Amino acid sequence: MELLDLIRKRKSVRSFQDKKIPENMLTQVLEAGRLAPSAVNYQPWCFIVIDDKEMLDGLYQSYPRDWFKTVPQVIVICGNHKESWKRSNDRKDHCDIDVAIATDHITLMATYLGFSTCWVCNFEPTIVRELLSLPAHLEPIVLLPIGFASEEQTIEKKKRKELNQVLFINNIDTSLKENE
Repeated sequence: MELLDLIRKRKSVRSFQDKKIPENMLTQVLEAGRLAPSAVNYQPWCFIVIDDKEMLDGLYQSYPRDWFKTVPQVIVICGNHKESWKRSNDRKDHCDIDVAIATDHITLMATYLGFSTCWVCNFEPTIVRELLSLPAHLEPIVLLPIGFASEEQTIEKKKRKELNQVLFINNIDTSLKENE
């Protein structure tokens, strides 16, 4: 599959079959996340696979949506703020950026292998932190349900801005500066 076709095929799915993906394939998905680039190669992430029914019910408490209650597996992707690179001049922490890159690698590999995912960031992190007994320096950043879609997914044209609306060469469009 061509990379651009794969990117076009990836979509957020909110309806899963009640079966886990095979462990060897889940390992491939997670390996893609492990291989993601990160600032100064610090790799400030960890991946926690949840497939136990009680644990999944606990995650549901952090994101109480009907569709989420039926997912067979969730990868909780955490950022390690002790290990993330901070830019020296303003101390900007690149943890969220690094985790986002790793998550994107995971979603693309899952799509490539025929699985479906859905980024979930609108959850209550204190519930997840308590459920997983996370130390203070580990932040749950993404809940990523993963599995087999419950029905054939149609690939609709993604609603995205046209390239000419977001691409600038050597300067920025003055209309973007007006909001300063």
